Amino acid sequence: MKIILILVILLLVLAQAYVRLSPNDPARWHAADPFTAGDPGVGGALWLPEGRTQDFNGQSGAEMLAAIDQIALDTPRTIRIAGSPAEGKITYETRSLLWGFPDFTTLAVRDAPQGPELAALARSRFGKGDMGVNAARLKSWSQALKSRTGASL
Repeated sequence: MKIILILVILLLVLAQAYVRLSPNDPARWHAADPFTAGDPGVGGALWLPEGRTQDFNGQSGAEMLAAIDQIALDTPRTIRIAGSPAEGKITYETRSLLWGFPDFTTLAVRDAPQGPELAALARSRFGKGDMGVNAARLKSWSQALKSRTGASL
């Protein structure tokens, strides 16, 4: 019985090490375009401005992206892995607290006839579900952006 317990613990440690130490290719995750991504599937969340009016409160898309960049970087366990506000597209990696599962969020702005538009795509690297954390993160960032800039998303 002791050997089985030791094997189970060893397997859990190896699984966690795999999740935390597996290399992530920033180019792979940054290649996604939130405006054309379609359904991100289980473990993902997509926010598009289609059918919504976005009022950036007189700010440019780059200024809005810079504001949300700061919000994202203030999020625990979140780092920017590619892009910049000047580029018009940024990808972040956010890791879960306990196991360190990586989730990737790509934000992009584009010019449209009615003004700049912002879109976001969040997805999990491992597993088939995320228990709603990606959608919750996008909602949290959107609310923080609205409170900081007065923008209507």
